[in-house]
Amino acid sequence: MPVHDWTKVDAGLFHAFHHRWIDALCDALNGGALPDDYFALPEQRIRGPIPDVLALRLPPAKRKPDRAAGAATAVAVPPRSRVVARKENAIYSGRASRITVRHRHGDVVAVIELVSPGNKATAGECRSFVTKSADLIAQGVHLLVVDLFPPGKHDPNRLHELIWDEFSSDGDEQEPVADLPTDLPLTLASYDAGPVKVAYVEPVAVGQPLPDMPVFLLPELHVSVPLGATYETTWNLYPNALKELLTGESESV
Repeated sequence: MPVHDWTKVDAGLFHAFHHRWIDALCDALNGGALPDDYFALPEQRIRGPIPDVLALRLPPAKRKPDRAAGAATAVAVPPRSRVVARKENAIYSGRASRITVRHRHGDVVAVIELVSPGNKATAGECRSFVTKSADLIAQGVHLLVVDLFPPGKHDPNRLHELIWDEFSSDGDEQEPVADLPTDLPLTLASYDAGPVKVAYVEPVAVGQPLPDMPVFLLPELHVSVPLGATYETTWNLYPNALKELLTGESESV
């Protein structure tokens, strides 16, 4: 299903879609995408930003000794993405070794963020999102950022560039972020938060289907997140009256 132009409607309408999409993502992850020791929960408060989806791992005492038949397995084959960037930073690596993000239901291993217009509404909101996202990665929490809004006043070169810039030491020469095509202004970025930080970036455009994206559970080990399928599932449940605002067409029930 092609991605819609969410800039056409009020932010509140995307917010409603956003919440249903979070549930669809959790259902897909818990329904077989994640290994049996892992599970996804929506909007649980942790240190840092309030995430949309958390991927957690059961504590050792509660893990099943044997993997259930047919359970998903994280893969070590590097994901295919248009842009792959690597960066090792001593400051952030050291910080990650000292700070552990935990949740009462298990260890937080990954966060999925669906960017809302509010995350870019002001310079302060944008800076808060970027800083807290980078802090999660620095703490060793893997991150997937899904940004279906084009760059704006506060992120003229995309949120990914701002997040990635946080991993440059003050004394280091700045590594340029790879140029992404301007005709593909929406951004999907998955961050491997291992000792060497790796970003897998896919630019997309309105009218194109969303590709699956990796979410990392351990350094270099990931599962695939079915963004396109869950987006379509959510769209099919979206009220027809609101669909018309995005498509300009009436859809039969």
